[in-house]
Amino acid sequence: MENFHGFGLAAPLTAALAKLGYARPTPIQAQAIPPLMKGRDLVGIAQTGTGKTAAFALPILHKLATDRRQAPKGGARVLVLSPTRELASQIAQSFRDISGELPLKVAVVFGGVPHGAQVRALQQGLDVLVATPGRLIDHLDARVAHLGAVEFLVLDEVDRMLDLGFIKPIRRIVRELPKRRQNLFFSATMPTDIRALAGELLNDPVEVAVTPAAKIADRVEQSVVLVEAAKKRDLLVELFDDEAMSRVLVFTRTKRGADRVAKALDEAGVDAAAIHGNKSQGQRERALGAFRGGATRALVATDIAARGIDIDGVTHVVNFELPEVAEAYVHRIGRTARAGAAGRAISLCDHAERDLLRAIERLTRLSLPKIDRRGDSGPKLAQVVRKATSGPAAARLHREARSAAAPAQRPHHAPHRDARSAGLPASITRRAHRRPGRSRSESRVER
Repeated sequence: MENFHGFGLAAPLTAALAKLGYARPTPIQAQAIPPLMKGRDLVGIAQTGTGKTAAFALPILHKLATDRRQAPKGGARVLVLSPTRELASQIAQSFRDISGELPLKVAVVFGGVPHGAQVRALQQGLDVLVATPGRLIDHLDARVAHLGAVEFLVLDEVDRMLDLGFIKPIRRIVRELPKRRQNLFFSATMPTDIRALAGELLNDPVEVAVTPAAKIADRVEQSVVLVEAAKKRDLLVELFDDEAMSRVLVFTRTKRGADRVAKALDEAGVDAAAIHGNKSQGQRERALGAFRGGATRALVATDIAARGIDIDGVTHVVNFELPEVAEAYVHRIGRTARAGAAGRAISLCDHAERDLLRAIERLTRLSLPKIDRRGDSGPKLAQVVRKATSGPAAARLHREARSAAAPAQRPHHAPHRDARSAGLPASITRRAHRRPGRSRSESRVER
């Protein structure tokens, strides 16, 4: 599809897309929008950054625009469930932006803020409700929310729902929904438990699968600094001697670790803020706003807090601690090198993390350039990192590793197909790679 006009979308939507500068649909949009416009249930396998929010928002908004009716008091015509507060807020804003001049009521419901404004929004009736499962159940239990008029159910980042233990809350919410509705599932992967849930909820679904145009490893210059654990903070501060590190995401494994790292950077004169599940919504929004606006140079985050945050212009990702699940490394470094830009990822690895590093190299099929700073200090670390990631030897190493990995790469996108024709009956038994287990250190359900 060359442009959005070919989908037959309502005029206010195409006008809004033009105003936003969206000229050509992404692969997930090109594949998902036509069957959704026909009312089909859908399973979309796509990562963050592929345009999947617009892929489900546009057909839904078209239906709302062409079938105007009163928003149900205490409920909504559209329910979108999201795993985190940040992602829920971004989805709601996308609906508002794409809807243009349509007079639609959109609200977001999540924990960490008072109930009052959310209750008032529900009482007035909504066209689109975006919610995290925990807070929505609070409103259901208080008999504030009523979901009997929902026409569309969207579950976004379903694999993350599984990670956060949201299977039971989702089933609880679904019991409140009418049986006749259109269901949309979007996920980066499709683990067994989520596949079983999809089998319960979807009716003769179409499946679309899209991978990014280039592997993250193709756009991010990666390096590993071998370091003693006690020296990590000093080396992290030293990295910020490089003025090119102007907008940096720093990852830790724990909430306390994030606070300690942010404090250490602040004390060293590097403007930094931490974001994690123990922060209030106001604190999160202020930290994100300062980071986006350039007032804060470093944002220190845990994996759960960073999920769904899409910030343009991140120059570097620093893994202060390696993740316990190798797949999380790919998600982390994917925060830089967005929209075709270049980016750098630097990982600080101590002796206890060497097994984690080997797991990452197996997953990415790359032998990452390594800088040994376990002994005496050498040249400025930022200079060494640049040399390790941009010199001819490093370029050759990356080319060879990518060439070896090429046979295992998935195609850019696959045409959509009926679940039945792909061997996917009601249980949706299509084979998928099961995600490895994850640490429970950051597994607190966000409400």
